[in-house]
Amino acid sequence: MGEDMSHSIAKAVKILEELLGGLDAAYWEASSIERKDFVYDLISAIHGELSELGKLSVQDHDLVYEPITLEFRVARVKLTKLRKMLDDFVFRSGTASRLESMINDAVSLSIR
Repeated sequence: MGEDMSHSIAKAVKILEELLGGLDAAYWEASSIERKDFVYDLISAIHGELSELGKLSVQDHDLVYEPITLEFRVARVKLTKLRKMLDDFVFRSGTASRLESMINDAVSLSIR
């Protein structure tokens, strides 16, 4: 039928690690404590997901990825919200552009 939207665990780890880097930049560029808190909450959720994925054996990294933690599943909604408000959160256009692409990749991880 259409393109398979599933990703391997190894691909998910790569996407989430890249997103962490982008969110770190967004955290430091955020202009208010509220925005920093918003971004930090996402960073914490992704760290938790990566921590759980890190417990899997290397042989499992070819399996289809499914979100493990509730926090990451909930964070997907916040990631979508952040994507819509990037211009308000991130002042550097390069950071905003990279982050938008990373968020799209991360949100696609949760599609089943």
